[in-house]
Amino acid sequence: MKLLKVIPIIALLFTVFVDSCKKEEQNASGPKVASAFPAVNTIVSGNNLKISATFSAPMDPSSITTKTFVVKQGATSFSGTVTYSGMTATFTPLVEIPHHINTTATISSGARSSSGQPLAHDYVWEFETCHPPIVTIVNPVNLATCVPINTTISINFSGETDPSTINTSTFTLSTGTTSVAGSVTVNGLTSTFTPTSNLLASTLYTVTITTGVKNYLAMPLENALIWSFTTLAPSCGQSQACGPLNVDLKTAGGFGILAGVGISNVGFSEIHDMNVGISPGFRSSITGFPPGIVFNGLIYAADDIAPPGAIATQAQIDLTNAYLVAEAATSPTPVIISGDLGGRTLGPGIYKSTSTMLLQSGDLTLDAGQAPCDSTAVWIFQVGSALTSVGGTGGNVVLINGAKAGHVFWQIGSSATIGDGTKFKGTLMALTSITLGSGSSVEGRALARNGAVTLSGANIITKP
Repeated sequence: MKLLKVIPIIALLFTVFVDSCKKEEQNASGPKVASAFPAVNTIVSGNNLKISATFSAPMDPSSITTKTFVVKQGATSFSGTVTYSGMTATFTPLVEIPHHINTTATISSGARSSSGQPLAHDYVWEFETCHPPIVTIVNPVNLATCVPINTTISINFSGETDPSTINTSTFTLSTGTTSVAGSVTVNGLTSTFTPTSNLLASTLYTVTITTGVKNYLAMPLENALIWSFTTLAPSCGQSQACGPLNVDLKTAGGFGILAGVGISNVGFSEIHDMNVGISPGFRSSITGFPPGIVFNGLIYAADDIAPPGAIATQAQIDLTNAYLVAEAATSPTPVIISGDLGGRTLGPGIYKSTSTMLLQSGDLTLDAGQAPCDSTAVWIFQVGSALTSVGGTGGNVVLINGAKAGHVFWQIGSSATIGDGTKFKGTLMALTSITLGSGSSVEGRALARNGAVTLSGANIITKP
Protein backbone atom coordinates (compact mmCIF):
# COMPACT_ATOMS: atom_id res chain seq x y z
CA MET A 1 0.00 0.00 0.00
CA LYS A 2 2.78 2.43 0.88
CA LEU A 3 4.46 1.69 -2.46
CA LEU A 4 1.23 2.51 -4.33
CA LYS A 5 1.12 5.91 -2.61
CA VAL A 6 4.77 6.70 -3.48
CA ILE A 7 4.46 5.90 -7.23
CA PRO A 8 2.28 8.95 -8.12
CA ILE A 9 4.72 11.25 -6.30
CA ILE A 10 7.66 9.82 -8.23
CA ALA A 11 5.73 10.24 -11.46
CA LEU A 12 4.99 13.87 -10.66
CA LEU A 13 8.62 14.63 -9.86
CA PHE A 14 9.70 12.97 -13.08
CA THR A 15 7.24 15.13 -15.06
CA VAL A 16 8.58 18.32 -13.43
CA PHE A 17 12.15 17.22 -14.17
CA VAL A 18 11.32 16.51 -17.82
CA ASP A 19 9.58 19.90 -18.22
CA SER A 20 12.56 21.65 -16.65
CA CYS A 21 14.94 19.92 -19.02
CA LYS A 22 12.78 20.91 -21.98
CA LYS A 23 12.81 24.57 -20.86
CA GLU A 24 16.58 24.53 -20.37
CA GLU A 25 16.99 22.95 -23.80
CA GLN A 26 14.69 25.55 -25.31
CA ASN A 27 16.60 28.41 -23.63
CA ALA A 28 19.95 26.96 -24.66
CA SER A 29 18.74 26.82 -28.26
CA GLY A 30 17.38 30.38 -28.10
CA PRO A 31 18.91 33.32 -29.99
CA LYS A 32 22.30 34.62 -28.90
CA VAL A 33 24.42 37.70 -29.52
CA ALA A 34 26.93 36.54 -32.12
CA SER A 35 29.02 39.73 -32.15
CA ALA A 36 29.01 43.24 -30.75
CA PHE A 37 30.48 46.62 -31.52
CA PRO A 38 32.53 48.02 -29.90
CA ALA A 39 34.19 44.73 -29.10
CA VAL A 40 34.59 43.66 -25.48
CA ASN A 41 37.20 45.67 -23.49
CA THR A 42 38.32 47.79 -26.43
CA ILE A 43 38.90 51.55 -26.69
CA VAL A 44 37.10 53.28 -29.56
CA SER A 45 36.46 56.75 -30.88
CA GLY A 46 33.51 58.40 -29.19
CA ASN A 47 32.75 60.60 -32.22
CA ASN A 48 29.31 59.71 -33.58
CA LEU A 49 29.60 56.32 -31.88
CA LYS A 50 26.80 53.81 -32.40
CA ILE A 51 26.71 50.63 -30.30
CA SER A 52 25.42 47.50 -32.03
CA ALA A 53 24.78 43.80 -31.48
CA THR A 54 24.28 41.16 -34.18
CA PHE A 55 22.16 38.13 -33.29
CA SER A 56 22.43 34.49 -34.28
CA ALA A 57 18.83 34.44 -35.51
CA PRO A 58 16.18 36.92 -36.76
CA MET A 59 14.59 38.82 -33.87
CA ASP A 60 11.19 40.27 -33.13
CA PRO A 61 11.75 44.02 -33.72
CA SER A 62 9.11 44.92 -31.14
CA SER A 63 11.26 43.28 -28.44
CA ILE A 64 14.38 45.31 -29.36
CA THR A 65 13.83 48.60 -27.50
CA THR A 66 15.52 50.97 -25.06
CA LYS A 67 14.28 48.65 -22.32
CA THR A 68 16.09 45.59 -23.65
CA PHE A 69 19.11 47.41 -25.13
CA VAL A 70 20.62 49.61 -22.42
CA VAL A 71 23.92 51.55 -22.33
CA LYS A 72 25.19 52.81 -18.97
CA GLN A 73 28.01 54.52 -17.16
CA GLY A 74 27.86 53.00 -13.70
CA ALA A 75 24.21 53.19 -12.63
CA THR A 76 23.36 56.03 -15.05
CA SER A 77 21.76 55.12 -18.37
CA PHE A 78 22.54 57.05 -21.55
CA SER A 79 19.53 58.32 -23.47
CA GLY A 80 19.32 57.13 -27.04
CA THR A 81 17.32 55.43 -29.77
CA VAL A 82 17.29 51.76 -30.76
CA THR A 83 16.77 50.45 -34.27
CA TYR A 84 16.73 46.90 -35.68
CA SER A 85 17.66 45.89 -39.23
CA GLY A 86 18.50 42.48 -40.61
CA MET A 87 19.77 40.71 -37.52
CA THR A 88 21.50 43.76 -35.98
CA ALA A 89 20.24 46.06 -33.23
CA THR A 90 21.82 49.53 -32.99
CA PHE A 91 21.83 51.96 -30.06
CA THR A 92 22.45 55.60 -31.04
CA PRO A 93 23.21 57.89 -28.04
CA LEU A 94 21.46 61.26 -28.05
CA VAL A 95 24.72 62.87 -26.83
CA GLU A 96 28.30 61.75 -27.34
CA ILE A 97 29.63 59.43 -24.65
CA PRO A 98 32.32 61.42 -22.80
CA HIS A 99 36.06 60.97 -23.20
CA HIS A 100 37.64 58.07 -21.27
CA ILE A 101 34.38 56.70 -19.90
CA ASN A 102 34.03 53.00 -19.07
CA THR A 103 30.72 52.05 -20.63
CA THR A 104 28.56 48.96 -20.15
CA ALA A 105 26.08 47.76 -22.78
CA THR A 106 23.42 45.14 -22.06
CA ILE A 107 21.03 43.17 -24.27
CA SER A 108 18.57 41.63 -21.85
CA SER A 109 16.69 38.33 -22.14
CA GLY A 110 13.55 40.35 -22.88
CA ALA A 111 14.73 40.37 -26.48
CA ARG A 112 12.96 37.58 -28.42
CA SER A 113 13.49 35.84 -31.72
CA SER A 114 10.90 36.13 -34.49
CA SER A 115 9.55 32.73 -33.32
CA GLY A 116 9.13 34.06 -29.76
CA GLN A 117 12.14 32.45 -28.10
CA PRO A 118 13.85 34.72 -25.55
CA LEU A 119 17.55 35.51 -25.67
CA ALA A 120 19.39 32.63 -24.03
CA HIS A 121 20.74 34.99 -21.33
CA ASP A 122 21.57 38.65 -20.78
CA TYR A 123 24.51 39.70 -22.92
CA VAL A 124 26.72 42.27 -21.16
CA TRP A 125 29.95 43.82 -22.42
CA GLU A 126 32.19 46.78 -21.58
CA PHE A 127 34.27 49.19 -23.64
CA GLU A 128 35.88 52.63 -23.33
CA THR A 129 35.47 55.75 -25.47
CA CYS A 130 38.10 58.22 -26.56
CA HIS A 131 37.79 61.50 -28.51
CA PRO A 132 40.17 63.46 -30.73
CA PRO A 133 42.09 66.18 -28.88
CA ILE A 134 40.17 69.44 -28.52
CA VAL A 135 41.84 72.69 -27.39
CA THR A 136 39.67 74.31 -24.72
CA ILE A 137 41.83 77.20 -23.44
CA VAL A 138 44.67 79.24 -24.97
CA ASN A 139 46.89 81.79 -23.25
CA PRO A 140 47.50 84.51 -24.35
CA VAL A 141 44.04 84.70 -25.88
CA ASN A 142 43.58 85.36 -29.59
CA LEU A 143 44.31 88.99 -30.58
CA ALA A 144 45.56 89.87 -27.09
CA THR A 145 47.61 93.09 -26.95
CA CYS A 146 50.25 94.42 -24.58
CA VAL A 147 51.38 90.86 -23.77
CA PRO A 148 54.53 90.83 -21.56
CA ILE A 149 57.73 90.04 -23.42
CA ASN A 150 58.58 87.24 -20.96
CA THR A 151 55.29 85.43 -21.53
CA THR A 152 54.88 81.71 -22.05
CA ILE A 153 52.22 80.29 -24.35
CA SER A 154 49.95 77.57 -23.00
CA ILE A 155 47.07 75.43 -24.26
CA ASN A 156 44.63 73.16 -22.46
CA PHE A 157 43.09 70.07 -24.02
CA SER A 158 39.74 68.50 -23.21
CA GLY A 159 41.31 65.09 -22.59
CA GLU A 160 44.61 63.27 -22.39
CA THR A 161 46.94 63.49 -25.38
CA ASP A 162 50.01 61.52 -26.38
CA PRO A 163 52.80 63.72 -24.94
CA SER A 164 55.24 62.50 -27.57
CA THR A 165 53.16 64.26 -30.25
CA ILE A 166 53.32 67.68 -28.56
CA ASN A 167 56.70 69.19 -29.35
CA THR A 168 58.38 72.09 -31.15
CA SER A 169 57.21 70.67 -34.48
CA THR A 170 53.51 70.58 -33.60
CA PHE A 171 53.42 73.54 -31.17
CA THR A 172 55.19 76.52 -32.75
CA LEU A 173 55.58 80.26 -32.29
CA SER A 174 56.60 82.61 -35.07
CA THR A 175 56.75 86.24 -36.10
CA GLY A 176 56.21 86.60 -39.82
CA THR A 177 58.23 83.81 -41.42
CA THR A 178 60.72 83.61 -38.54
CA SER A 179 60.32 80.77 -36.05
CA VAL A 180 60.90 81.48 -32.37
CA ALA A 181 63.22 79.10 -30.55
CA GLY A 182 61.83 77.54 -27.40
CA SER A 183 60.90 74.37 -25.55
CA VAL A 184 57.61 72.55 -25.03
CA THR A 185 56.52 70.88 -21.80
CA VAL A 186 53.42 68.75 -21.19
CA ASN A 187 51.81 68.78 -17.76
CA GLY A 188 48.62 66.72 -17.70
CA LEU A 189 46.07 68.50 -19.89
CA THR A 190 48.22 71.63 -20.21
CA SER A 191 51.04 72.11 -22.72
CA THR A 192 53.37 75.11 -22.57
CA PHE A 193 55.77 76.71 -25.07
CA THR A 194 58.56 78.63 -23.33
CA PRO A 195 60.62 80.91 -25.61
CA THR A 196 64.38 80.61 -25.19
CA SER A 197 64.63 84.38 -24.64
CA ASN A 198 62.28 87.32 -24.15
CA LEU A 199 60.09 88.22 -27.11
CA LEU A 200 60.46 91.47 -29.06
CA ALA A 201 58.34 94.41 -27.96
CA SER A 202 55.52 95.75 -30.18
CA THR A 203 55.58 92.59 -32.29
CA LEU A 204 52.81 90.40 -33.69
CA TYR A 205 53.34 86.69 -32.92
CA THR A 206 51.47 83.69 -34.30
CA VAL A 207 50.93 80.39 -32.48
CA THR A 208 50.21 77.21 -34.43
CA ILE A 209 49.04 73.83 -33.11
CA THR A 210 49.13 71.30 -35.94
CA THR A 211 47.13 68.15 -36.55
CA GLY A 212 50.26 66.23 -35.61
CA VAL A 213 48.96 66.41 -32.03
CA LYS A 214 47.23 63.10 -31.28
CA ASN A 215 45.70 61.12 -28.46
CA TYR A 216 46.73 57.63 -27.38
CA LEU A 217 44.63 56.08 -30.17
CA ALA A 218 46.58 58.15 -32.72
CA MET A 219 43.46 60.25 -33.34
CA PRO A 220 44.68 63.70 -34.52
CA LEU A 221 43.47 67.16 -33.66
CA GLU A 222 40.56 67.67 -36.06
CA ASN A 223 41.83 71.01 -37.37
CA ALA A 224 45.03 72.99 -36.97
CA LEU A 225 44.62 75.86 -34.49
CA ILE A 226 46.19 79.24 -35.27
CA TRP A 227 45.96 82.43 -33.24
CA SER A 228 48.00 85.57 -32.66
CA PHE A 229 48.89 88.18 -30.06
CA THR A 230 50.92 91.39 -29.87
CA THR A 231 53.61 92.05 -27.29
CA LEU A 232 53.95 95.03 -25.02
CA ALA A 233 54.71 98.38 -26.65
CA PRO A 234 57.46 100.54 -25.06
CA SER A 235 54.91 103.35 -24.80
CA CYS A 236 52.84 101.17 -22.47
CA GLY A 237 55.43 101.61 -19.74
CA GLN A 238 55.26 98.15 -18.16
CA SER A 239 57.44 99.35 -15.30
CA GLN A 240 54.87 102.01 -14.45
CA ALA A 241 51.32 101.62 -15.82
CA CYS A 242 51.24 97.86 -16.14
CA GLY A 243 53.11 96.86 -13.01
CA PRO A 244 55.89 94.22 -12.91
CA LEU A 245 56.53 91.54 -15.47
CA ASN A 246 54.26 88.50 -15.16
CA VAL A 247 55.51 85.65 -12.96
CA ASP A 248 56.18 82.56 -15.07
CA LEU A 249 54.82 79.52 -13.22
CA LYS A 250 55.88 77.12 -15.98
CA THR A 251 54.43 73.64 -15.27
CA ALA A 252 53.11 74.72 -11.85
CA GLY A 253 50.60 76.85 -13.73
CA GLY A 254 48.78 73.69 -14.74
CA PHE A 255 47.88 72.93 -11.10
CA GLY A 256 44.94 74.31 -9.16
CA ILE A 257 46.29 72.64 -6.01
CA LEU A 258 49.91 71.75 -5.36
CA ALA A 259 51.18 70.72 -1.93
CA GLY A 260 54.34 69.46 -0.31
CA VAL A 261 53.05 66.99 2.28
CA GLY A 262 49.26 66.65 2.22
CA ILE A 263 45.98 67.56 0.52
CA SER A 264 42.66 67.11 2.30
CA ASN A 265 39.10 67.92 1.31
CA VAL A 266 35.70 67.81 2.98
CA GLY A 267 32.48 67.72 0.95
CA PHE A 268 31.83 68.44 -2.69
CA SER A 269 34.68 70.76 -3.59
CA GLU A 270 35.54 71.36 -7.25
CA ILE A 271 38.75 72.07 -9.16
CA HIS A 272 38.18 73.18 -12.76
CA ASP A 273 40.53 72.89 -15.77
CA MET A 274 43.64 72.30 -13.65
CA ASN A 275 45.45 69.41 -11.98
CA VAL A 276 45.96 68.45 -8.34
CA GLY A 277 49.42 67.37 -7.23
CA ILE A 278 51.63 66.52 -4.25
CA SER A 279 55.42 66.34 -4.01
CA PRO A 280 57.46 65.14 -2.20
CA GLY A 281 54.41 63.76 -0.37
CA PHE A 282 52.69 60.56 -1.47
CA ARG A 283 49.33 59.81 -3.06
CA SER A 284 48.14 58.28 0.24
CA SER A 285 48.36 61.80 1.69
CA ILE A 286 45.65 63.03 -0.70
CA THR A 287 42.23 62.52 0.90
CA GLY A 288 38.69 63.59 0.08
CA PHE A 289 38.77 62.98 -3.71
CA PRO A 290 36.00 61.89 -4.05
CA PRO A 291 33.72 63.51 -2.93
CA GLY A 292 35.94 66.32 -4.24
CA ILE A 293 35.93 66.42 -8.05
CA VAL A 294 38.69 67.43 -10.48
CA PHE A 295 37.00 68.56 -13.70
CA ASN A 296 39.13 68.45 -16.85
CA GLY A 297 42.27 67.69 -14.84
CA LEU A 298 44.24 64.86 -13.22
CA ILE A 299 45.71 64.01 -9.81
CA TYR A 300 49.50 63.51 -9.60
CA ALA A 301 51.72 62.33 -6.76
CA ALA A 302 55.48 62.05 -6.38
CA ASP A 303 55.27 58.29 -5.78
CA ASP A 304 53.31 57.63 -8.99
CA ILE A 305 55.07 55.58 -11.62
CA ALA A 306 56.92 57.87 -14.06
CA PRO A 307 56.04 60.06 -15.86
CA PRO A 308 53.12 61.15 -13.58
CA GLY A 309 55.37 61.20 -10.52
CA ALA A 310 57.95 63.24 -12.40
CA ILE A 311 55.25 65.74 -13.39
CA ALA A 312 54.39 66.46 -9.75
CA THR A 313 58.07 66.77 -8.84
CA GLN A 314 58.78 69.17 -11.71
CA ALA A 315 55.77 71.30 -10.80
CA GLN A 316 57.16 71.76 -7.27
CA ILE A 317 60.52 72.78 -8.72
CA ASP A 318 58.83 75.33 -10.97
CA LEU A 319 56.72 76.59 -8.05
CA THR A 320 59.87 77.17 -5.98
CA ASN A 321 61.49 79.10 -8.82
CA ALA A 322 58.37 81.22 -9.40
CA TYR A 323 58.10 81.90 -5.64
CA LEU A 324 61.70 83.13 -5.53
CA VAL A 325 61.19 85.34 -8.60
CA ALA A 326 58.11 86.94 -7.01
CA GLU A 327 59.92 87.35 -3.71
CA ALA A 328 62.86 89.11 -5.38
CA ALA A 329 60.87 91.35 -7.75
CA THR A 330 61.89 95.02 -7.41
CA SER A 331 60.66 96.70 -10.61
CA PRO A 332 58.68 98.86 -10.27
CA THR A 333 59.82 99.80 -6.78
CA PRO A 334 57.73 97.90 -4.21
CA VAL A 335 55.20 99.89 -2.22
CA ILE A 336 55.59 99.17 1.49
CA ILE A 337 52.18 98.30 2.86
CA SER A 338 51.03 96.72 6.12
CA GLY A 339 47.96 95.87 8.15
CA ASP A 340 44.50 95.57 6.63
CA LEU A 341 44.13 95.99 2.85
CA GLY A 342 40.34 95.64 3.06
CA GLY A 343 38.43 98.54 1.53
CA ARG A 344 41.39 99.74 -0.56
CA THR A 345 41.79 100.08 -4.33
CA LEU A 346 45.24 99.31 -5.75
CA GLY A 347 46.64 99.74 -9.24
CA PRO A 348 49.21 97.39 -10.81
CA GLY A 349 52.51 97.10 -8.97
CA ILE A 350 54.47 95.34 -6.24
CA TYR A 351 53.12 95.60 -2.69
CA LYS A 352 55.37 94.49 0.16
CA SER A 353 54.73 93.72 3.82
CA THR A 354 57.57 92.66 6.09
CA SER A 355 55.13 90.87 8.39
CA THR A 356 51.50 89.77 8.01
CA MET A 357 48.91 90.96 5.53
CA LEU A 358 45.17 91.07 6.27
CA LEU A 359 42.01 91.48 4.18
CA GLN A 360 39.25 92.25 6.65
CA SER A 361 37.38 95.58 6.68
CA GLY A 362 35.96 95.39 3.16
CA ASP A 363 36.96 94.09 -0.24
CA LEU A 364 40.33 94.69 -1.86
CA THR A 365 39.81 96.11 -5.36
CA LEU A 366 42.50 95.71 -8.01
CA ASP A 367 42.10 98.31 -10.76
CA ALA A 368 43.96 97.69 -14.03
CA GLY A 369 43.33 101.21 -15.27
CA GLN A 370 43.00 102.02 -18.97
CA ALA A 371 44.04 100.42 -22.25
CA PRO A 372 46.39 99.33 -23.72
CA CYS A 373 47.66 97.66 -20.56
CA ASP A 374 44.41 96.92 -18.78
CA SER A 375 44.32 93.21 -19.61
CA THR A 376 48.02 92.61 -18.88
CA ALA A 377 48.43 94.62 -15.68
CA VAL A 378 50.28 92.63 -13.01
CA TRP A 379 50.19 92.66 -9.20
CA ILE A 380 52.70 90.95 -6.91
CA PHE A 381 52.00 90.91 -3.16
CA GLN A 382 55.12 90.08 -1.15
CA VAL A 383 53.91 88.94 2.29
CA GLY A 384 56.61 88.53 4.95
CA SER A 385 54.69 85.98 7.03
CA ALA A 386 50.98 85.05 7.07
CA LEU A 387 48.15 86.15 4.76
CA THR A 388 44.62 86.10 6.19
CA SER A 389 41.40 86.91 4.35
CA VAL A 390 38.54 86.84 6.84
CA GLY A 391 35.60 86.31 4.48
CA GLY A 392 32.03 87.35 5.14
CA THR A 393 31.49 91.09 4.48
CA GLY A 394 35.19 91.71 3.93
CA GLY A 395 38.17 89.93 2.50
CA ASN A 396 37.05 89.39 -1.07
CA VAL A 397 39.31 90.38 -3.98
CA VAL A 398 37.53 92.31 -6.75
CA LEU A 399 38.99 92.90 -10.24
CA ILE A 400 37.96 95.90 -12.35
CA ASN A 401 38.82 97.56 -15.68
CA GLY A 402 40.12 94.41 -17.31
CA ALA A 403 42.26 93.11 -14.46
CA LYS A 404 42.85 89.36 -14.68
CA ALA A 405 43.22 86.84 -11.87
CA GLY A 406 46.01 85.17 -13.83
CA HIS A 407 48.13 88.29 -13.34
CA VAL A 408 47.78 88.47 -9.55
CA PHE A 409 50.40 86.72 -7.41
CA TRP A 410 50.55 86.32 -3.63
CA GLN A 411 54.03 85.30 -2.42
CA ILE A 412 53.51 84.30 1.23
CA GLY A 413 56.38 83.84 3.70
CA SER A 414 54.50 81.33 5.87
CA SER A 415 50.86 80.23 5.47
CA ALA A 416 47.62 81.56 3.98
CA THR A 417 44.11 81.32 5.40
CA ILE A 418 41.17 82.20 3.16
CA GLY A 419 38.08 82.72 5.31
CA ASP A 420 34.64 81.17 4.95
CA GLY A 421 32.71 82.40 1.92
CA THR A 422 35.59 84.49 0.54
CA LYS A 423 35.78 85.14 -3.20
CA PHE A 424 39.51 85.30 -3.74
CA LYS A 425 41.50 86.11 -6.88
CA GLY A 426 45.06 85.24 -7.83
CA THR A 427 47.72 82.58 -7.41
CA LEU A 428 48.58 81.78 -3.78
CA MET A 429 52.23 80.70 -3.42
CA ALA A 430 52.82 79.84 0.22
CA LEU A 431 56.08 78.66 1.74
CA THR A 432 54.14 76.47 4.16
CA SER A 433 50.39 75.75 4.00
CA ILE A 434 47.11 77.04 2.58
CA THR A 435 43.65 76.63 4.15
CA LEU A 436 40.43 77.46 2.31
CA GLY A 437 37.48 78.11 4.62
CA SER A 438 34.06 76.57 4.01
CA GLY A 439 32.37 77.89 0.89
CA SER A 440 35.34 79.99 -0.22
CA SER A 441 36.35 80.12 -3.87
CA VAL A 442 39.59 80.96 -5.63
CA GLU A 443 39.91 82.11 -9.21
CA GLY A 444 43.55 81.18 -9.36
CA ARG A 445 45.63 78.53 -7.62
CA ALA A 446 46.51 77.23 -4.16
CA LEU A 447 50.20 76.26 -4.34
CA ALA A 448 52.03 75.28 -1.14
CA ARG A 449 55.76 74.54 -1.25
CA ASN A 450 56.43 72.65 1.98
CA GLY A 451 53.11 72.17 3.76
CA ALA A 452 49.54 71.07 3.10
CA VAL A 453 46.52 72.43 1.26
CA THR A 454 43.27 72.05 3.20
CA LEU A 455 39.80 72.42 1.67
CA SER A 456 37.22 72.84 4.41
CA GLY A 457 34.14 72.17 2.31
CA ALA A 458 32.28 73.31 -0.82
CA ASN A 459 35.36 75.07 -2.17
CA ILE A 460 35.72 75.94 -5.86
CA ILE A 461 39.04 76.60 -7.59
CA THR A 462 38.86 77.78 -11.22
CA LYS A 463 41.58 78.44 -13.76
CA PRO A 464 42.43 82.17 -13.91
